[in-house]
Amino acid sequence: MDSHANLYATVDLGAVAHNVGVLRERSGADVIAVVKADGYSHGAVPVARAALAAGASAIGTATIGEARALRAAGIDSHITAWLHTGASDFAAAIADDIDIAVSSPHHLDLVLAAARSLGRPATVTVKVDTGLGRSGVGPDDWEAAVATVAAGVAEGAFTLHGVMCHLAFGDEPDHPMNDRQAQRLDEAVADLRRHGAPPRIVHMANSPAALARPDLARDAVRPGLAVYGYSPIPSMGDFGLRRAMTLEARIALVKRVSAGQGVSYNHTWSAARDTVLGVVPAGYADGVPRQLSGRFSVHVNGRLFPSVGRVCMDQFVIDLGPDGGGVAEDDRVVLFGPESAGTGDRVPTATDWADTVGTIDYEIISRVGSRAVRRYVNDPEALG
Repeated sequence: MDSHANLYATVDLGAVAHNVGVLRERSGADVIAVVKADGYSHGAVPVARAALAAGASAIGTATIGEARALRAAGIDSHITAWLHTGASDFAAAIADDIDIAVSSPHHLDLVLAAARSLGRPATVTVKVDTGLGRSGVGPDDWEAAVATVAAGVAEGAFTLHGVMCHLAFGDEPDHPMNDRQAQRLDEAVADLRRHGAPPRIVHMANSPAALARPDLARDAVRPGLAVYGYSPIPSMGDFGLRRAMTLEARIALVKRVSAGQGVSYNHTWSAARDTVLGVVPAGYADGVPRQLSGRFSVHVNGRLFPSVGRVCMDQFVIDLGPDGGGVAEDDRVVLFGPESAGTGDRVPTATDWADTVGTIDYEIISRVGSRAVRRYVNDPEALG
């Protein structure tokens, strides 16, 4: 751990490896571990390495830049990137052997041109809009896309690696749209086969579908949130997943205040009695939502202490009670983490924060900022 850090995120790579194992077992398929957005703020490179060591078959990113950063770090597994604009560096992606998942005929044309200019084939995946209404080749563009893919394969400019889509109702396992999307994807694959462009793999299942709908897996599943240990369907339990991140800080200041003292901006909270306050050096710039102000507690020395007043950009305040709760400056503060962290009160989780402010835990963990120094433990590669 950086001894000079005010805030740090401890990432249990053993938990990542465990979660990949759970996903492989429940889905019965290969796992494409998604590490976009710097591995949901856990660190894309360490997470990718841990996932691959645990048996993941490939890595997924949103952008080509994210994929190329993995290549630069020495990760040589299959990597698929699926979110592009016309300004994306398709030539660099081809040079780095990145699987370019393409959502439009225009982008297919750009990839084809880049492959021809380099004199080497591009590895491509066709992303199909089967009903999400977001990225992916839609029905109006499908005929043109198939023609371009088939021509590129016949020319030797394309290697068609995969066909993929994304589910609109994956977190509702019994929703009929899941089966309709699967049928449309299968029809798209059959169409490409008829035109002489059979894919090597087909995938559509995100975290919830990988865990709850193995019949949708096809050749591989493409989980994100579950890799990091969060249940994508809380009503169905935790599926045996283990949360990987613990967000921690140190008490920056302990001070006594008198009854009636207002705390933080606009004095939205005032001390009802003489009490002791602790200042925690983390704020909304670090991923602590301002909407949590006065609505969450943190874990110090086995006990929970409530936040008081407004969450600021760099800090928030907790009420330690009239006796100070036995808390001293530099004591460890757990903002969120796995629920079981030894004795004492239950540790808050990112899901608790999300439920409180009306969002999803995806958003909470992916917004942990760069000032939180990452520390990695239980690396499966290091453990052999």
